[in-house]
Amino acid sequence: MTTQTVRFKQVDVFTDVAFKGNPLAVIFDADALTTERMQAIARWTNLSETAFILRPTDPRADYRVRIFTTATELPFAGHPTLGTAHALIESGYAPKKAATLVQECGVGLVTLEARANGHWAFDAPPARIVALDDAQRERLAAALAPAQIDFSAPPCAVNNGAPWLIARLRDAAQCLAMTLSPEARHALAALVAEVGTHGLVVYGPHDGGAPATFELRALLLGAENVEDPVTGSANAALAMLLTEQGKRPGDAYTVRQGTALGRDGRVSVAYDDGANGPTVWIAGASVTIVDGTFRF
Repeated sequence: MTTQTVRFKQVDVFTDVAFKGNPLAVIFDADALTTERMQAIARWTNLSETAFILRPTDPRADYRVRIFTTATELPFAGHPTLGTAHALIESGYAPKKAATLVQECGVGLVTLEARANGHWAFDAPPARIVALDDAQRERLAAALAPAQIDFSAPPCAVNNGAPWLIARLRDAAQCLAMTLSPEARHALAALVAEVGTHGLVVYGPHDGGAPATFELRALLLGAENVEDPVTGSANAALAMLLTEQGKRPGDAYTVRQGTALGRDGRVSVAYDDGANGPTVWIAGASVTIVDGTFRF
């Protein structure tokens, strides 16, 4: 039997403390792998996402990445974007432009920049935002009760390559205390499918902005009925939505995520305002947990 070997790293994203972020498997030199093989590997790693690094097809890009959950391929996801950049640079890769990486993925080209603190930040892809209708809002409120939605920021479906239904709760405490019965999960799964998303994001402000501006939770509903520890795409979607709704808390803010799972993910969000609207940068730390080879 022929054995194939590729380089492999497993990194923890949105944390600088091991085991407190969102793990990501990164497979290097993946050009010879078929889609079916990539999906099989992602199913085996059993992480929320596995990223495969390939040679770019666009000359402007440093690399191409394909991102798989245990069940499907995603055109974009946030924590794989940051984790792949960390793994690639740590492996010795020299970017075409200093302190900058250009990632090619399903949504096109995504720019990343190195921050002074050593963290990477990605330029969030544009998002399509659709508000829920009155009946959908009522169903969402009923499913989340007794947690109370802050309807001054209407719930919306936001799609930046990874579609989320986003709802603002009254405060961070309600976000952390929220529990869902099997019946509520069933109702929410039907609603998120109806509005073309794959999960629900709830967030609420922390009193005084500590330990972060917002607490956030991201729940995958349907085939993957789990809570995601820390979610770059959801935070990017929220950043776009806050601007759209006039709820943006200044030029920068922070998010804590994963608390309900015993994690301590930290996401930094910053806006660069330009003539064509704001650019949203999503940043966070990454640490390598496993470094070696993958044989199959």
